[in-house]
Amino acid sequence: MSPESRPYAGGRQPDQDRLPVADRLDDDHFPAYTMGRAAELIGAAPAFLRALGEARLITPARSGGGHRRYSRHQLRLAARVRELVDQGTPVDAACRIVSLEEQLERAERANEELRRGEAGALPGRR
Repeated sequence: MSPESRPYAGGRQPDQDRLPVADRLDDDHFPAYTMGRAAELIGAAPAFLRALGEARLITPARSGGGHRRYSRHQLRLAARVRELVDQGTPVDAACRIVSLEEQLERAERANEELRRGEAGALPGRR
């Protein structure tokens, strides 16, 4: 599972009462959506989200009462899986495809950062 599919590393969440509201609204990984709302937003049944958890594509945070909470990032992943499933791809295969897409995106970002760093480190060299 990609680190970005987990809301916060190690399952630890920042103290929600201490975060300014604006930070919580802007945080793409903040677990703001209940299972029902998340399922509604992506146009799927709650069982679909549970299946993505079982496939280990996303790991929702848990509220104090044990209820699943999803982030916007996780919902984008779930929506992409849903697109693939709607096109006839089995759920497990769709989860693997989305996971590989995430890995590729991270690798491309890392490469771009390295290129920018090298360009800045060698300004006078030809």
